[in-house]
Amino acid sequence: MNQGAATTEVKKGTGVGAGHVVVVGNEKGGSGKTTTAMHLAVALMHLGFKVSTIDVDGRQRSLTRYVENRAAFADANGLDLPRPDHRLVRRSPRDSATDAAAEEREAFLASLAEAMKADFVVIDCPGSDGWLPRLAHIQADTLVTPLNDSFIDLDPLVEMKPGTLDPEKLGVYLEMIWEQRQERRRQKRSGLDWVVVRNRLSALADRNKRALADVLAKLAPVIGFRVAPGIGERVIFRQLFLDGLTALDVGLPGVPVVATASHAAARREILGLVRALWLPRVDAKLDAMA
Repeated sequence: MNQGAATTEVKKGTGVGAGHVVVVGNEKGGSGKTTTAMHLAVALMHLGFKVSTIDVDGRQRSLTRYVENRAAFADANGLDLPRPDHRLVRRSPRDSATDAAAEEREAFLASLAEAMKADFVVIDCPGSDGWLPRLAHIQADTLVTPLNDSFIDLDPLVEMKPGTLDPEKLGVYLEMIWEQRQERRRQKRSGLDWVVVRNRLSALADRNKRALADVLAKLAPVIGFRVAPGIGERVIFRQLFLDGLTALDVGLPGVPVVATASHAAARREILGLVRALWLPRVDAKLDAMA
């Protein structure tokens, strides 16, 4: 099976749909991809957009579990919470790697074709390389890469020279992005807006935090991404997952969660991230909400 550039028939302007595709991806696990994906989807729904979500991690199914938790919690409490039109691309049971890849590819393209009827499609990728995440990355209009505030988490993007703050070579994830960008050009697709989101930022300013910020600022124009602040390290995100809630749901009528300063701060962070992504038709709605 070729793990390089993947091809697809699903393109804008071919009658499939008009959805703006936001892919949340990073080959480093634990960076907050699913939390970011779910909060983006719910934020867009609260702004009045129709949103579809696709989970291409058929093993862990984290986004699928989040959506299922949300449906169960809303039904149990008689709440009319906005829910995305969700799809899970399941792993193929076929023994042949070639047959499994073909089956998963067709399942993904079929899911995407339906999802593109929405205003936005949010795709959550696993923290690993593979056929499906590569195929998903090609579809991205906006690529969101959550990154913990650590040089360990920077390594999949750029490997640094030992003992220095100088880049030495491309990391494995950046190599994949490079390949997918080349494939997009071959398919004559529009450019990719890549946003690296700094998640789990601590409130404290320290030497490592400043150094990483400096490195990202230098790399951004060279590699071709923008940097945006994401979500802080908050216990509430783990708690909200169990009920399928987001920080934007807390405070709504009937939601049995006591709003705290942490919830309010998380809400500001999410809305700030949504604005920083420069998504079509979003700013005007955010201005109206303010």
